[in-house]
Amino acid sequence: MGGGIAMSFANAGFPVALLEADAQALERGEGVIRSNYQASVARGKLTQEEMDARLALIRPTLSYGDLADADLIIEAVFEDIGVKHKVFDQLDAVARSGAILATNTSYLEVCKIAEFTRRPQDVVGMHFFSPAHVMKLLENVRAKKTAPDVLETVMDVGRKIGKVAVLVGDGYGFVGNRMLEEGATPHQVDDALTDFGFAMGPFGVSDLAGLDIGWRNRKARAHLRKPGVRDSNLLDKVCEMGRLGQKTGAGWYRYEKGSRKPIPDPVIEALIVEHSRQAGIERRDITDEEIVQRCLYSMINEGARILSEKIADRPEDIDTIWLHGYGFPASRGGPMRYADDVGLRRVLATIVIFQEKFGPDFWIPAPLLSDLAAQGRGFYSAK
Repeated sequence: MGGGIAMSFANAGFPVALLEADAQALERGEGVIRSNYQASVARGKLTQEEMDARLALIRPTLSYGDLADADLIIEAVFEDIGVKHKVFDQLDAVARSGAILATNTSYLEVCKIAEFTRRPQDVVGMHFFSPAHVMKLLENVRAKKTAPDVLETVMDVGRKIGKVAVLVGDGYGFVGNRMLEEGATPHQVDDALTDFGFAMGPFGVSDLAGLDIGWRNRKARAHLRKPGVRDSNLLDKVCEMGRLGQKTGAGWYRYEKGSRKPIPDPVIEALIVEHSRQAGIERRDITDEEIVQRCLYSMINEGARILSEKIADRPEDIDTIWLHGYGFPASRGGPMRYADDVGLRRVLATIVIFQEKFGPDFWIPAPLLSDLAAQGRGFYSAK
């Protein structure tokens, strides 16, 4: 991720200092960057001269002191609040006054990270999507104390490096694996969503990103789980088998050496069936229509909450994020536009059915959704 972010800035002509914790990791990161550029040259998308010029803008370092004159510092370590605390302690000590300290976190609270410094007004989230030098979306996350000029600057920087920048609030969310427990398989869920228009399904994407990312965050937030609420720990079981996705040759799927093609694995299907038996969950046939509705309508319902909480200001902000960051099919317009096309009354009625069938823990209609449906309006007509 750090290498991809560095490339994004070098591609736009910005000089970059690339800091790593040790020489081996730094060398590996440089190698990935060089390899990415070489692939672009091989495809004819870059000349050798352009590649050399961009590489010259990226200066590797092992010293925090080399960041002392930076205007913008972006932290991209893995999602561990303790590690981020240590990094921001050091950034706070060396960064010049007025420098922007950004975190690339995708799960942790930016407000919490800002507390690790003496300058919370200068701390902001800049959430790049992987691979960072390719994906267009940039979520800029405002914390409670982030200064207005910092927000203005990171939005401007996003545009200058060719990103679609969206300003959002400091929120958190997860999607569970309960449909697997009830009868679906990973490839059935993925097939239903690719038939809907996604380029990849959620389990294929998880394997691509690495299952340990979600696993680490799930463990870090274990203390927040509510007693009595059904908790699907299938992810834990898969990761405990050493299956962390494509990088280990197996995750929700298995992968042949040198191939990214997901192959359904009987080992995982047997694990899921045994997990359901141990949990006392009766398996059944789940239709593709139900899979799509449960995935998308939960997303729409949460989108309504996000609008009410002002984490996003407009439905088009949510749609932009999903279109450019998560591969939502462009022909559908994004989840909130799709909800308007389906009709909020129909969406709400289906959520109520799910609430009666699966319980209220995950299927309580958002007040905004209920209000708009009662008025016969949509998210876009509510502006």
